[in-house]
Amino acid sequence: MPKGEGSLVAQNKKARHDYSVEETFEAGLVLKGTEIKAIRAGRVNLKDSFARIESGEAFLHNMHISPYEQGNIHNHEPLRTRKLLLRRKQINQLTGAAQQQGYALVPLKLYIKNGYAKVLLGLAKGKKQHDKRETLKRKEAKRDIERAFKERQMS
Repeated sequence: MPKGEGSLVAQNKKARHDYSVEETFEAGLVLKGTEIKAIRAGRVNLKDSFARIESGEAFLHNMHISPYEQGNIHNHEPLRTRKLLLRRKQINQLTGAAQQQGYALVPLKLYIKNGYAKVLLGLAKGKKQHDKRETLKRKEAKRDIERAFKERQMS
C-alpha cells in the first residue's frame, strides 16, 4: 500500500496552497482515551497544525480533535500536543532539513491504516505570494483545457 493510503479522515488542503511539498513521511500518533473514537468519527481539523522536532522527538502541535460525544469526564483536551512515532533515521533526516531556512513540517493527511491513526507529514518550503498566483493560473488553464476537450468530445 503506497504512502498516504487508507481510509482518509482529514486533509489539509491549505498546506498544498501555502507550501511546496518536497518529501513526505508517514508517522503514527500517540493518542489518549477517546481520541481515536473522535478521529474515526471524522471530528479532526488539520488546518493550523504543524510538526516540530524537540529534543530528538517529533511532536504535532495545534491539531484539533473534538471531544468524543459519548465520552465521560475523562475526555481529551482538543488542542494538546501529540507525539509522532517516527524512526530515528527519519527524525535525524527531518531535523537536518527543518533547520534549513524556510522549511516546515506540515501534516497533509490524517487516515486510518490497519486500525491505527497515521499522519502524512510533508517537508515543505513556504511559497511566496507570486508562486501561489502562478499555481492558481496553471490550475485554471488546465481546467479550461479539460473543459474544451470534453465539449469537443460531446459534439
